[in-house]
Amino acid sequence: MSEQCNAVFDGIAKSLGDFTCQNAPAVVHLRNPFALSNWTLPVLELMMVTGAVSALMWGIRRLRRDGDPTNLALWFATVIYLFVIEIPLYFQSISGLEDSVGVVFAHNAFTVQFLFERLPLYIVALYPAVVTLAYEIVRSLGVFRDRGVIVGAVCVGFVHQCFYEVFDQLGPQLRWWAWNTDNPLNHPFLASVPMTSVFIFAALGPVVVTMLVMFFVGRAAGGTHLGGWGLMWRTAAAGLLTPIGIAILSIPSSLFGGDDPNTTAQAIIFSVELVLVAAIAIPVLVRQWARVRREDSDVSPNQFVRVFGSVYLGVLAVLWISALPDYFGAVDGITNDGTPTGSLLYAGLSFTVAALCVAGSVTALRPRSASAVAARVGG
Repeated sequence: MSEQCNAVFDGIAKSLGDFTCQNAPAVVHLRNPFALSNWTLPVLELMMVTGAVSALMWGIRRLRRDGDPTNLALWFATVIYLFVIEIPLYFQSISGLEDSVGVVFAHNAFTVQFLFERLPLYIVALYPAVVTLAYEIVRSLGVFRDRGVIVGAVCVGFVHQCFYEVFDQLGPQLRWWAWNTDNPLNHPFLASVPMTSVFIFAALGPVVVTMLVMFFVGRAAGGTHLGGWGLMWRTAAAGLLTPIGIAILSIPSSLFGGDDPNTTAQAIIFSVELVLVAAIAIPVLVRQWARVRREDSDVSPNQFVRVFGSVYLGVLAVLWISALPDYFGAVDGITNDGTPTGSLLYAGLSFTVAALCVAGSVTALRPRSASAVAARVGG
């Protein structure tokens, strides 16, 4: 499939790690993790894969111990959503997007790469790992129980956006991937990151996939026993319908797109949408934290949030610190190494909120009675 390795993608790939998609293995390519283009790649990869495996184990635990398949459905639905939304971007000559979309980005070469070097394993792991983390924080505060599916899903999108942007604003500088800045679809940018990534992928996607999983699986599981086939088709439906939901909810910004996009109007719309998500989520999360601290509750913090949330933020803090010398030495947003810098201010704000979310989830519940302790689930 040499036609899949067009000149634009190959040029971006070569700028990242001096590798090429020409003659790349069709299914999987394994590399020495100690021979990648920089030391941060295997660190990031190991952290994300560990998080995804932990999230899967947590989902199995929730199903076996509490009879709740929602976590497991969310894990697989996010992976389905990943393949549905990203693979057409990788193979545009097959999907018919070559002329209308063009090359959007290219990933660097990590230890494990799939599909002609297009898809790193850590990206597959990223989706379920971070969405599960955001979902568990929101669930542990009792948001879905007390505020309903829609508000809970919006809170998941907000929390996910905070965790994701700590990673998203750092990736281009450390050559984890590169955006095609010549593609109009990537504009407007927040520093080196398209606002489509900042809002649609970081916030809106998690909102939609969570809402669909809760609709197809969460609410159904609350009243009836779901058999294997029932859980499978509901999970698949949630993952497959997520891109459609994203497309519908992205109409406000897409109205100003096209061949001659109004990037100023798009930037305003994305900013307003982010503010609206935050305006809904922040008061709800704070009130729920206060509520579960003063009341006996049947929801609680859990080890997945405590451990993976801390590891995620700790690893990215180290990676950000390692990048700061080049960041502050950059001229016009370009480091001496020729890579674009993200927004340290936005990443720092996102890091702070994400850390508060982990701390809030961990410190939320202080049950006052033995019966409350016995009733705790998810902890």
